[in-house]
Amino acid sequence: MTVESGLKIKIARKIEEIPPQDWYAVYPGILESYYFLKTLDESNLSQFSFFYIVVYDNNKPIGATNCFIMDFPLDIAVAGKFKKATNFIKSLFPGIFSPRVLICGLPMGQGRIGMAGDPLIIFKAIYKGMEDIARQERAGIIAFKDFDLSYRKILDERLDSGFFRIDSLPSTDMDIHFSSFDEYLKTLSSASRSGLKRKFLKIDGKLKIDLEITNKLEDGVLEEVYALYLQTYERQEMGLEKLTADFFKNVSKNMPLETKFFLWRIDNKIAAFAFCLVSGDYFIDYYLGFDYSVAYQYNLYFVRFRELINWCIKNKIKKYEMGATGYEPKRRLGFNFIPLYIYVKHR
Repeated sequence: MTVESGLKIKIARKIEEIPPQDWYAVYPGILESYYFLKTLDESNLSQFSFFYIVVYDNNKPIGATNCFIMDFPLDIAVAGKFKKATNFIKSLFPGIFSPRVLICGLPMGQGRIGMAGDPLIIFKAIYKGMEDIARQERAGIIAFKDFDLSYRKILDERLDSGFFRIDSLPSTDMDIHFSSFDEYLKTLSSASRSGLKRKFLKIDGKLKIDLEITNKLEDGVLEEVYALYLQTYERQEMGLEKLTADFFKNVSKNMPLETKFFLWRIDNKIAAFAFCLVSGDYFIDYYLGFDYSVAYQYNLYFVRFRELINWCIKNKIKKYEMGATGYEPKRRLGFNFIPLYIYVKHR
């Protein structure tokens, strides 16, 4: 596809249709890049259809982004008795709360656009590609999901063409500038510090919790981990993606150096896990799972957090990123909040 500026646009249904060197030439140097996207393609995430857009100028890549199509659940933030009501309505009128939407970004994590050139020209070309996808896939809504302040100027340009901007759930991160967990505790308020110490006093020396760290889950362990993931997924109030067990298998295959699974066992049974991605001094605490028959009794959320902080300190991590839910515990633990924005337009 060629646009007015003479730029060429390539639209792919799988990231492997794009040469890795073209993608890396322009896409931000982040963990959720080519091989993470390849993992999504291979993991049977039936909720989504993925698309990849690369902009070329004289065969040189100057822009790239990833998109996905889904039937978006408008009642995603509804809980309790209201959720039961919307579920009843959906049983009578399937699809009433689920318009077809083309979203620039990821189902999980922040949205990003790689640009090596004039941002306005590149963005216009990418948006032309998105319009073509939306038309072919009959998506009535186009959105840019979870973009941070660095994209605010270029996305705000679209507000005059029918887009509106809404605040999304913020992301969270922490600068690791302490040399021990005790030193970290000193950065917290006295109330948060005392609360954590009380939680640890209940279990330290009284319960044996074994930790294993691996970059690959064998089949039997994968089954245990995925069962805990599903327990946690079913309890969350919002979230677009429901992962498959294949995701955890494929990410190890595609990103063996970056993948870390932390497994906590009580009496030889996995009681909690963390799936994390690591590159250099950057650490993403991506997904967690708990056996809720023991999770609250043994404060496993905080046991897990302490072990991850200690691992980060030992491995000279400087930035620890977490997801976009469970804000009150994260606030008390000293995480920073990163504003994110969603831009939406009805076609």
